[in-house]
Amino acid sequence: MRVMLMIKGDPEPGAAPGEELLAAMGRYNDDLKKAGVLLDLAGLLPSAEGRRVKFSGGKRAVIDGPFPESKELIAGYWILQVESMDKAVEWANRFPFEAFAQIYPGEYGAESEIEIRRVFEVEGFDASN
Repeated sequence: MRVMLMIKGDPEPGAAPGEELLAAMGRYNDDLKKAGVLLDLAGLLPSAEGRRVKFSGGKRAVIDGPFPESKELIAGYWILQVESMDKAVEWANRFPFEAFAQIYPGEYGAESEIEIRRVFEVEGFDASN
């Protein structure tokens, strides 16, 4: 099954990862590659550089970042091919949260989280449910 791991956070504009974070993330990503489970990954720029297109009542509106719900924003993601949700949880538990705290101090360092979601696959989809 394919799953997406999403790390929560929204870096300050201009914030750059330190050497310790880059090294820790490099080791984590290398472990994913060596295990043969990594399909894709990326870090995201701050929401201050983003846009949202909102649809409501038949109308669309473009909203410029930054976005106020920063605890719910995604800082980066990994797409993994794993045997089970339990395996995805095992990989999420190996994430180097301590190094991540350097670039996301306070609420993002001390209380960060990774959300794990299964990727929808047409194969195996049962339309009768």
